[in-house]
Order: sequence, then C-alpha cells, then structure tokens
Amino acid sequence: MRHKSISCALLIGMLLTLSASGQTKMDVSSQTLDVMQWVRHHFSRGMLPPFSFSYGGKSSSTFITKWKYSATVQPNKEKDVQTYLYTYVDPVTALKVDCEVKAFPVFQAVEWVLHFTNQGKQNSSQIADVKVNDITFNCSKSNGYTLHYPEGSHASKTDFSAHATYLKAGESFKMRPEGGRSSQLMMPFFNIESDTHQGIMTAIGWTGTWYAHFNCTDGHRLNLATGIERLDSYLLPGEKIRTSSICMLFWHGDNRMIGQNMFRRFVQAHHTWKVNGKPAVYPVSSGFNYGDPAPCNEYSCLDADYAIAMVKRYKQFKLVPEVFWLDAGWYKNSADNEHHKNWANTVGNWEVDSMRFPDGLKPIADEVHKVGAKFMVWFEPERVMKGSDWAVQHQDWMLDARGKAKQEEWTKDGEHDSYLFNLGNPEACRWMSKYISDFIEQNGIDYYRQDFNIEPEGFWFANDEPGRKGMCEIKYIEGLYSFWKYLLNRFPGLLVDNCASGGRRLDLESISLSAPMWRTDYQYGEPIGYQCHTYGLCQYLPLHGTGTVKEDKFTFRSSLGTSIIYNWKITQPGYNIMEMRTRQAEFNELRPYFYEDFYPLSGTDNLELTQNNIWLAYQLYRPSDQSGYVVAFRRKDNASKIYTVKLSSLKKDVVYTLTNKDTGEVFTQTGKQLMDGLTLTLDAPESNLILKYEVRKP
Repeated sequence: MRHKSISCALLIGMLLTLSASGQTKMDVSSQTLDVMQWVRHHFSRGMLPPFSFSYGGKSSSTFITKWKYSATVQPNKEKDVQTYLYTYVDPVTALKVDCEVKAFPVFQAVEWVLHFTNQGKQNSSQIADVKVNDITFNCSKSNGYTLHYPEGSHASKTDFSAHATYLKAGESFKMRPEGGRSSQLMMPFFNIESDTHQGIMTAIGWTGTWYAHFNCTDGHRLNLATGIERLDSYLLPGEKIRTSSICMLFWHGDNRMIGQNMFRRFVQAHHTWKVNGKPAVYPVSSGFNYGDPAPCNEYSCLDADYAIAMVKRYKQFKLVPEVFWLDAGWYKNSADNEHHKNWANTVGNWEVDSMRFPDGLKPIADEVHKVGAKFMVWFEPERVMKGSDWAVQHQDWMLDARGKAKQEEWTKDGEHDSYLFNLGNPEACRWMSKYISDFIEQNGIDYYRQDFNIEPEGFWFANDEPGRKGMCEIKYIEGLYSFWKYLLNRFPGLLVDNCASGGRRLDLESISLSAPMWRTDYQYGEPIGYQCHTYGLCQYLPLHGTGTVKEDKFTFRSSLGTSIIYNWKITQPGYNIMEMRTRQAEFNELRPYFYEDFYPLSGTDNLELTQNNIWLAYQLYRPSDQSGYVVAFRRKDNASKIYTVKLSSLKKDVVYTLTNKDTGEVFTQTGKQLMDGLTLTLDAPESNLILKYEVRKP
C-alpha cells in the first residue's frame, strides 16, 4: 500500500519553468507529461487515492486498495483537458465510488469530484468523514507554509480582503462558510505557499457548506482535507450522490501572484460559462433610475411607461448600456404599500404586476432591444414567503426550518417568515426550471439575475431524515446546478448573474455557471469599501462587478472591473451627462485589462487598507504586449502627495512609455526602474490617478 503524499522533489518536477525575468512560460513542451504523470501516479492501481472516507465505520485506507478497480480515459469535451474515470467497487455491498478527474496540462492543474452509488439491493452502510481530497504536501526544505485566502462577503468594508496565516509544526487551521452559502464570511479559494517559493492554488466547488482543514504536522508536511461538512448517511438502493469538487494548480516563483494570476486565467479558460464557444463577457449595465419614482424602494413603484421612458432617455443622451437591469419589485403585490408590502416580503408571487405592467415585461424588453441592448430581470425563486402563491399552491415543495412542524407553529414563534423551495425534490426542480424558463421566453428576457437572501443551512439540517445527515443539502445543491444548467442549455446566449445578498455564493462550481454582477451588499457606492473589494477579490477571480452611483472620478474609479452597473439618476439635477459619457469611455478602455494579470501594490494589511489615511494602488498587466495600467487612490486623510509602488513582471531592459490619463503627462522609464520603484504624485487628498504604460515605440 503506497501513501498519498506529494514530495517537494515531485512537485518541483511538475511546475512550470520560469524565464530569467521570472515570467511564467505557458508553452513548455514537457507540461503535458507532468500533470498526466501526477494523475496516473496518484490514482494508479494499489495506490491510496488522494481522497478518503469511512464506510461502515472503517477508514477507506484499510480497504479501498482491495476493492474492484478500473481506470478509463474519457472522451475529451474541452480543448487542452484530459478526463479520466477511476472506479472503486466494494465486492460485498456493491457500493461504487467514481472519481472523475480532469487534468489541465497548460495550467499545471488537476481537479476531481466523487460520486457514490449504491448498486446493491439493500441500504448501504454509513458513508461519513468524506475527504474529497486528503493529501499531505511534503517539502523537506520548508519550515512551514503560508496559507493565503480571501475573506468572504458579509456586507463589510473588508469583504474579500486578503488574509495570510503562517502554519508551522503542530499548528492547524479550519475554514467553513456561514449559513450554508458558500462564500459567506469565508471563500473556498486558497494559495498554499511553502518557504521554498512554490505553492498550490486550491479551490473547492460546492455551493453549500464546504470545509477545509489544514494541519501542519511538522515544518515539512502540511495535510489538506476538504469536503462537505455534515455528510454522514447511508444510501438507498440505486441512490447516487455527488460530493464537492476540488482543484489544485501548481506554481513556482518568488511572488505568490504568479500562482494567483495563473488561477485567474485558468478560471477564464475552464470555469467560465461559454457563449458561442467563448468565455462569457459579463455586461456593463444601467438601471431604470434605481429606486424611482419615490417613495418606493428598489423598483416596486416602477411601471411600464416609466421604464420605457427611461430607455428612450438613455438613448437620447447617448448613454445606452449593454444591458438594462430590472431589479426587484416588478411582481404581484410588491407595490402594495397600504398593506406594508414591498419587494422583499412578496417573493413567491412570480407573476408580473398587471396594474403596473398590463402587457407583462415584453413591451419593456422590446424597447430595450430597439436601442441595441439586452434585458436582465431579477428573481429570487428559492426564498418563498408564507402566504405567497408558490407557498400556497405548492406546499409539498416547501422546506421549513422546523422540518415536519406545522406552519402555524412556525409562524407563532416568529422564527421564519419564509420557506425554502425544495430544489432537492426532482419534481419541484423540473417544475421551477420550466416555469422560470417559460417566463424568460414569454417576456423577452436575455439575462437572468438570481438573488438568495436567506441562509439555507438551518432548513437543510431540519429536514434531514434520521441516519441521513447532509442529504438534504446534497440533493438541494445538485438541484440548484440542474436548474442553472437547464436555463443555460435552453437559452444558449443566457448569462446567470449570481447575487445571494451580494457575493455570498462564490465557489468553483457556481462561478462555472454564473458570475456576481453585484458582489456585495455593503453600503451602495461607498468608494473606500469598493476600492477594498476590487483590491481583494481581483487577486483570485477576474469576473465580478459592482455598482456606481456617482460620476465623479474618485467614486467611479473605485468601481472599475470587468462588469458594472451605472445607478445614475439621469433625470435629476446635479448629474452631468457629459461626465457620464467620459466615465463610460474610461471604463471601456480599462475593462479588457481586468481580464489580464492583477497585482496589488499596497500590501495586504486588511485593517490598514480600510483606513482613510492611506494610498491604495494596484497594477493591471497584459503579458501579450507588456502593456497595462496603474490605478491609485489618495484618500482624504492622507497627508503625503507622493507614493512609491513597485511594478511586477516587466522586462528589466525594456523602455516603457507612461501616460497620465488625467494630465496627459508622458514620460519613460525602464522596466528595472519601474520594478525598483515608481513614484506617484497627487496634489489633493481624495483624488486618484490612472497611468497607462506600454513598450516604447521605435
């Protein structure tokens, strides 16, 4: 029996080679053999696979090498991907464990997911302690490991901030999200860096309650275990479940951002939804004068005439976006202020408000399409308010937080005012998939926005059957994926905007099918927080967006990225239409670079980064032509006019031309000078600058 560990020597043999300047070479010919050899070695016959579980109270390490084993190469469905299926079957009970493995030689990455199937005629024994990956990294020259990870979303200025924990001999670290949403408070993306300047980018795919345990047994060895936290269940005859997925991307270099930028590119290549064979581009959007007309919130006072008038006004002012975004409040009863109804307490009534939209949403969609834009509409189908249409009409499909308790008892205690629609029920999932899809088709909707303003964990716990812990969650998350895939397959050009109270459902699986165009519910438009969110989240994920409520440079530039929604009040005094056009053009210029490499330039001290007395700066870099931007902010309480930053990944002897996008000033410096230290200057507090750099033309 061979042990499942990765030695430092083996790891070095698998990593990308580097040029003298430290740049990653993506076309190394030996890469294909490296990752393939890793897979074949760790999943070979007689080898303990890099996952573990207990079955009937016994650890898989004691029996899995004795189970029936098979290995097959699967047909390639993606370019530059090799897929394998490794199967282990218990000869006594016929429990089957399938491990689907994908190797990505261009990125030196590997990922897998487990499927458990009871092929027997009786209930299986108990399956528990499932560690989808259970691997010990062994580097004899290391005295410890630094774990880099981002904070999750919880409507805070520190959302997505970068954290680092150093683990040495005898130390451990545990992570899990809160409430059942996969990136609430903590996110399942990590960079494990050894003292020898090599590391492993790791990502978990599970849109529920995952866990990650890091245990440094000595300075050389670090064990990583991940999985679904509560799984402890038997399977019924014929029953099949999946687990979370795991991804590892190996990197080497003196800057952890080498690995993190490789991961950003990997996400775009292999974990971004494809439209016409290309990774989806999430749009630049505008609302319909968000929150207007008064006194309603969201769009609960909006009617068809007002919405159409707004579309025409955007065209008149030459501000037409790629997408018009209709958020919450368009459905039945949401405008009933007399009875204290609003957008939030009427979900579950998924019919268009016929008083405000007598012909549905199609007339708005038609007007949007006339001006060359697309139409996106907000839904929240999983949270179902008591007394709503869905709650009354489909009671059997509702999960409540007391499991089998009666609705009136639940209401009396005031614990919850809503149900959770049971996506784990196949009939319910199919019905909702068709209902929402038919609605999209009938109303001319192009993009689908899904919110999720409820913590599902308690509902799952309460509805697990005895002896089947975790099964309600597993079936539910499987249903969520099925629902999203149904929409995307029925409408090939559709995009799913994944909100969940702002960025609380981000993991490897969810970002493969969706992206967060509203990444946090932190104070809408507050620029310091938004700068921090960009600075943190861009270190891991390229596709995400936020909003902007003003057109001034400082506020607007705090919301730069790959996607944005302009929540400008274009009918009210105090807003400058010409400035709006300038800001739109500026966003379009920088936007492509947010798909490239990202480098933080102001450290990672989370507390300091939120303060008003600092400079904050970051670098965007496009390796293909060595061009990029430096974006910097001098906050209002900072007393210094100058700030020095050190750029990354440039060629030392190349001369670069730098252009200040605000002043027009042009100057040149070598790559060495820029990497040794570039001095930025801003005369006024609460100001910012954008510098473009590019190779000097002959």
